[in-house]
Amino acid sequence: MSEKSKLSGCPATGIGSMPGGDAREAAKTVTGSFADGQGMPYLAELPARGPGADMIGRTIGMLVEMYGHVEPSGWRISDRPGRDTRRARSWLGEDLDALEEFTQGYEGLLKVQAVGPWTLAAGLELRGGEAMLGDPGACRDLAGSLAEGLRAHLAEVRRRMPGAEVVLQLDEPSLTAVLLGRVRSASGYRTYRAVDRQVVESALRDVLAVAGEEGTTIVHSCAPEVPFALLRRAGAAGISFDFSFLTEREEETIGEAVEGGTQLFLGVVPSTDAATTALSDPGGSVMGVRTLWSRLGLNPGTLAESVVITPSCGLAGASPAYARAALAHSARAARSLADNPE
Repeated sequence: MSEKSKLSGCPATGIGSMPGGDAREAAKTVTGSFADGQGMPYLAELPARGPGADMIGRTIGMLVEMYGHVEPSGWRISDRPGRDTRRARSWLGEDLDALEEFTQGYEGLLKVQAVGPWTLAAGLELRGGEAMLGDPGACRDLAGSLAEGLRAHLAEVRRRMPGAEVVLQLDEPSLTAVLLGRVRSASGYRTYRAVDRQVVESALRDVLAVAGEEGTTIVHSCAPEVPFALLRRAGAAGISFDFSFLTEREEETIGEAVEGGTQLFLGVVPSTDAATTALSDPGGSVMGVRTLWSRLGLNPGTLAESVVITPSCGLAGASPAYARAALAHSARAARSLADNPE
């Protein structure tokens, strides 16, 4: 079975983060929203709990022989696992317990998320306060530590949910800034030098490879200018992005990705309560997707195979009621796309 065929059975999913701090409630929501084949449940992240539950902190808690602690400026490397690292690991365990409870007997795709090596390098400081991104050797060590940590994490998830096909999502919102030399230094007065594309691609490939031959991988970015071709070469089976940021000059690349078997995770559902009215029309939410397919000359019949519908980004900034509604709406919009592709 190809990676594309594994993902093509998934009509909808969420990005990762959820509002609030109740792990059981979050697990209940993400599993209930995508029950009965409506989509892919996932291990929710609850950043409202504080440092260690945030995106960067959670992933630091997964690292092997590398630790972090919180400074006023953000996460900084540590010599030993302190309170912040222990808190991150504890919350991850709590979230896994909750997901395990609500996936008893589950068979199907199940997604877990972690920050990718380049966004992590841009967000984790060395002891002097500068980002690891500025030190090529530190970036290599970080990618290696992350790969080992994710290998252990995936093994733990598979042990707890033995019927699930685990999908690994790397969150890389800073990736484009890393490639274009736009990541600002600690002082804010300069930017770090752009990292060579081959170096970026190689590190991503190594980290994605931890999913194994039977695993499936996605890279997510809710920033503009997603490097689609690079991510495909690095081995991502799916690419997740905010559909509203897509530009005409990227459309040819999208067409090539679809024809090459890459799954597109399209963020078409707003991720905050400010857009509550957008949840009234599932068909309207995917109208732009149909239009894109037509403009590219792609077969409408391939939409359901090639596209997964998601919120535009994580739901941490939404109310619990809106988060539930947004996930349910994503599933309904996916169904509308499958039933009426043209």
